[in-house]
Amino acid sequence: MGFELKNKADNQVLHRNDLSGADFNSDTLVENTIDINLPFAEARMRQWYFDGIRMGYSNWHYNEPIEMEWKGDLDMVTLFFNIKGKTTINNPHFDKPFELGKYQHNLFYSPTGEGTLKNDELYINSFLVQFTKAAFLRITEGADDALKRFGDNVMNGKAVALSPTSLFMDIDMLNGINAVVDCKYQSGLKKMFLLSKSIELLVLQAGAYNRAKDSGPKFLKTEYDKERIIYAREILIRRMDRPPGLSELAKAAGINEYKLKKGFKETFGNTVFGYLAETRLELAKNDLLEKKKSVSEIAFELGYSSVQHFSNAFKKKFGISPGKLGK
Repeated sequence: MGFELKNKADNQVLHRNDLSGADFNSDTLVENTIDINLPFAEARMRQWYFDGIRMGYSNWHYNEPIEMEWKGDLDMVTLFFNIKGKTTINNPHFDKPFELGKYQHNLFYSPTGEGTLKNDELYINSFLVQFTKAAFLRITEGADDALKRFGDNVMNGKAVALSPTSLFMDIDMLNGINAVVDCKYQSGLKKMFLLSKSIELLVLQAGAYNRAKDSGPKFLKTEYDKERIIYAREILIRRMDRPPGLSELAKAAGINEYKLKKGFKETFGNTVFGYLAETRLELAKNDLLEKKKSVSEIAFELGYSSVQHFSNAFKKKFGISPGKLGK
């Protein structure tokens, strides 16, 4: 039957295609872009699929909150990364809906492709990696206990989520997603690159689950505090060239400084300025590989006090000077 998307309120078909899980077993890389124009929303979806793996990146702009119903022949494992906005996913095979806010993720499997998707905000940006059952079991053979238990459910056709609650993304996940979206390789090399990134994101997700499971009681107790930490991160990234101090950042985010420091480390696995340093260097590496900016331009734009300071930090992290990487 392929894939079908409906407006749950009036049962109107919004989008339909003939793709099923079997189509993603293509020996060659297939990539395309789909534009969707609806009375209440516009969307652009990019997808790549090969060897039982599908990757998708989508941006939705809604005029109003709406709940959509999907159904399709998609017996697949799904890594879901919600980058912007808030999404609620409900599947009849799970005993509760799953909420994913900004920079949150989880891993799901359901034996039938059906459920509802509700946007709780008007702008949604998400990324997913899907594996057919055979591809997932092949890739995770010999993995850790968490993925083995997950794989046992997949093998037995039982619906399962890796984590009972959504987890927060870290800088490595964001970098992995950006690397897929901005990939400049072609043909066979691109297929190899996307395969490596699909496995990397799966490993990062399993690692995030294990850290959350073993970390004990959470410091951030309320959704409000979690949202403030996410907002603090956005301020930090927006002002990367001239970042605020901790007290200024805490005030702008509407949270006290102690809670900012503890909550940021709990959420992103790094201190505020450790996270900033990592983000700066990853962005610098991407800019150098693009060869659109000079080393001095990158150092200035990212707020380094000097080119030498930038070069030393870059070489310490990547083992190569920025000048050599940019050649």
